[in-house]
Amino acid sequence: MSKSATNNSAAGSNDVRDRILETASELFYRRGVRAVGVDLVVEKSGVAKTSLYRHFGTKDDLIAAFLKREDLDFWSTWDRVSQQHPNDALAELDAHFEWIGERVGRENYRGCPQINTAAEFPEADHPARKVAEAHMREMRRRLQTIAEGLAVTAPHRLAGQLAVLINGSFVSMRLFEPGEATGLLQDAARALIAANRG
Repeated sequence: MSKSATNNSAAGSNDVRDRILETASELFYRRGVRAVGVDLVVEKSGVAKTSLYRHFGTKDDLIAAFLKREDLDFWSTWDRVSQQHPNDALAELDAHFEWIGERVGRENYRGCPQINTAAEFPEADHPARKVAEAHMREMRRRLQTIAEGLAVTAPHRLAGQLAVLINGSFVSMRLFEPGEATGLLQDAARALIAANRG
């Protein structure tokens, strides 16, 4: 096989994988992971079941890939916002709460994919739960870095409080009035910061 034929074959294989993952991600997020079977993913993506299993050995592997994809999207937004406020921890935190508030206020927002999926899989060793827990640990680590720039007495404690605030917003989206999430999050964060400086 020529090099160009090999490249075309690899590109076609990647296209199939991407189509499967895109379809599964949409279905998992909209309907819940346990509610979506492999047959539905195959039907909606228009690929053969053998193709799905060639790229994802099990449904659990597909679920983990979905969460990793969501993880990359979340952290790329986080990184983009962080880079706009390199030396101002409070401005960075406000900016994070601005995009998070916008996200949770969307009409079609169903919550954090990691939290939703972790709730569906109580088994500690499930691949999806491992990805979700790694996401939560990374969020707290990043929040601690911000907290260390805020001149508070216990940055680790503040990071935990901010993580609870963010995760709470992800599961409380239906409680927010239109447009209020960002302001509520920013006000709560400032109250937590003040309490940790006292």
